[in-house]
Amino acid sequence: MRRVVGVGRILAAALALLLSSLTSAQSTESLLAEGKADAAIAALKQRVTSSPNDAEAQNLLCRAYYSIQDWDHSIAAGERATQLAPDKSNFHLWLGRAYGEKADVSSFFTAAGLAKKVRTSFERAVELDGSNVAARSDLAEFYSEAPGIVGGGADKARAQADALLKIAPAKGHWVLGRLAEKNKDNATAEREYQAALDARHGDADGWLEMLIFYRRAGRMNDFENAIKKLSAAPLSSPEVLVDAAANLLRADRDLAQAAELLKRYLAGKMAEDGPAFKAHTLLGQVYEKQGDKKAAAAEFRAALALASEYRPAREGLKRTGGS
Repeated sequence: MRRVVGVGRILAAALALLLSSLTSAQSTESLLAEGKADAAIAALKQRVTSSPNDAEAQNLLCRAYYSIQDWDHSIAAGERATQLAPDKSNFHLWLGRAYGEKADVSSFFTAAGLAKKVRTSFERAVELDGSNVAARSDLAEFYSEAPGIVGGGADKARAQADALLKIAPAKGHWVLGRLAEKNKDNATAEREYQAALDARHGDADGWLEMLIFYRRAGRMNDFENAIKKLSAAPLSSPEVLVDAAANLLRADRDLAQAAELLKRYLAGKMAEDGPAFKAHTLLGQVYEKQGDKKAAAAEFRAALALASEYRPAREGLKRTGGS
């Protein structure tokens, strides 16, 4: 019998290539989680240059550009990812998010066209995976906020809330709370946010939604109490600390507490949804409001060392005389 030579070596090489690809994806996601945007983008650009049909790399590149608010490049990478792997729910989700952010900074007519792409992307993400909670909640938010001419509608949002109540009750109640707020029914909104908090067993994520509601309603004593509750609550998503600090900064309340939350975040585990460069930028803005321009500039520089094109940090450094 004729012996097939080199099969073992071929299989070993194929396995090594697969493991290398998986390691690359993991390491890039680690860079994103650590907020090292420049390093992540450089690695991903090299990866897609050598493997143009790598859909996962294109999606990660979409997310990396999204994190630094580079909407055009995020959209380009997201579109490529969905072309290469049209059956991936999360790829459509991230593309829809990029379209949405681009719409927010575009002219009326451009925004209207992008809004339709947002809806199509989110709807496709849900169609591909009905259990994708992030996709359903983003689609529900789109339906609740967008006018009917681009496919929005309260009834559509409620349908998504009903679906979410079965698979992620906290998110379902959150959607119902947003709908009630939009209808200026704050009593119902508060009940729904409380139901979401209860469904999350009083964790920090639930308190974040409560404090955002209190800030929008102008109930600042309740807002500050919710911040305290959040600070002491179980923390399942570390980026909640960044969001809480951002709300304190926006409300111009207890800036010392905002700084503590951000420093606590930067000293612990970080997540892609709260990139370190964003936390440094927010901390710089806190110091700036407190009148400490030197400390503010140092934080803006720390942000730019991770994400050199992050505009809020560049603008902050310019304001504080650091460049």
